Amino acid sequence: MRILVRYFFRGLRVLLAPIMLISEKLSTPQAVKRSPEEQARVDEACNSLALYQFRTCPFCIKVRKEMARLGLTIEKRDAQLDPDHKKALQEGGGRVKVPCLKIAHDDGREEWLYESDEINRWLHQRFG
Repeated sequence: MRILVRYFFRGLRVLLAPIMLISEKLSTPQAVKRSPEEQARVDEACNSLALYQFRTCPFCIKVRKEMARLGLTIEKRDAQLDPDHKKALQEGGGRVKVPCLKIAHDDGREEWLYESDEINRWLHQRFG
């Protein structure tokens, strides 16, 4: 019975994944307008950030939409398909859970934010 349930949900994910990705593309908001100098400062600040994600995770999509709305060029790391990113997420953050925003501070400290609402709140406070 477990195998049947597992394959049912895997099949469901396979069917829904393209719909979720198309929906994301169609509903992604326009980026905020900034001066070129201000956008360059934002891009520089984004160099210390990385988003660990799965492409079809609804919570990851929520964070990517906020990133698009704020005009952020944060590196996206696929922890589902790339074993190196999955390992880095496990070792650095302590668990493989997405979305996860890795923040590298100037003093060498790393901070790992795991909840989509918490990530969006932090992004909005920092760049909004």
